[in-house]
Amino acid sequence: MKCRVCRGPAVVDVRRANANFCTDHFVNFCTEQVRRTIAEFDMIAPDDRVLVAVSGGKDSLAVWDLLVRLGYRADGLYIGLGIGDYSDTSADHARRFAADRGQHLIEVDLPKDYGYDIPTGSRAARRAPCSACGTSKRHLFDAAAVEGGYDVLVTGHNLDDEAAVLFGNVLRWQNEYLARQMPVLEARNGFPKKVKPLVRLSERDTAAFCILTGIDYLVDECPMSAGNKHLGYKDALNQIELTSPGSKSDFYFSFLRRAAGLFRDAAAGAADGGGSGFAELSGRGVTMLINVLELDVRAGLVVHCRPSFVLIRVHLHGALIQAKGFLILSFRKCVGSRLHCIFGGTGGVCSSNTTSGDASGCARRLEAPASQCGAWLIIHGVL
Repeated sequence: MKCRVCRGPAVVDVRRANANFCTDHFVNFCTEQVRRTIAEFDMIAPDDRVLVAVSGGKDSLAVWDLLVRLGYRADGLYIGLGIGDYSDTSADHARRFAADRGQHLIEVDLPKDYGYDIPTGSRAARRAPCSACGTSKRHLFDAAAVEGGYDVLVTGHNLDDEAAVLFGNVLRWQNEYLARQMPVLEARNGFPKKVKPLVRLSERDTAAFCILTGIDYLVDECPMSAGNKHLGYKDALNQIELTSPGSKSDFYFSFLRRAAGLFRDAAAGAADGGGSGFAELSGRGVTMLINVLELDVRAGLVVHCRPSFVLIRVHLHGALIQAKGFLILSFRKCVGSRLHCIFGGTGGVCSSNTTSGDASGCARRLEAPASQCGAWLIIHGVL
């Protein structure tokens, strides 16, 4: 096995890139992936003050090291969660990393500073430990970054993490989460800018990077993470990756390129007062999920679409749908009665069994079978 760059003996293979690397060129590969990600998503400016959320694990220590290598002013923030020996050991790793490299580490201790730990806090709140932990850490990370005057908060989420979260959100179509599933979340009232520079690197990459660069990290998983559903999602995606290298990367970055903007647009429309950006409306037998500016179910369903992909799910027999623009309509899993559809540049109406509305400027007319108990309508439109 030879290094793709220098043809010397390789020590690491990166299957999704169909490449092998020696130690030096693997470190260069990781550094370049982070540099490219920061530049592509406009994560960090050269003069920004950066705060890295540090756990003592491979990902957070690797991203801190990589940012320092790239010349950024990056301090670390460690939060002691009060999870027995696990927290004590993780704190030791974070402190040792900072001391060995002359970096500044800020520490917050939940039991001492706030009077609770994650095990007791999760029981008191009747929440799963991972949920209580995530909520606590996010609040403390945000507060430390804002109060400390930092421009950017960095977390060590890697490609495996992001692909697993995306997988879970897509399985349940959790639209609000999908709207925020980005490697950058811009600063807003009381919240710092948050970035994830490791989204091009896998867990295997960050582990190899730490080993090859001499970073001593906490290997053990959190003892309270047993049963975390995202671990199951990771296992499922790992099985796919074994037979089809690059699948996780394609899944995540294809979402960013092709779909993330649609969910953000819908969320923005809701924030601007245009109704629910992702709405499920029940009325007159209609249930619908759509990226919209305006919804009205007084006479069936009237939709003013944004100039983007629109997904409509309809459970009806006889409800009305009106859309403006030139659209293409198709059906899936359709059985039963006929549905006649007209969409035109001046607007049109489709209804089960009958056709009405102004057909002038009609772009397409499509007849497709529809079900009285439900049908999928997928509209691809450029308005």
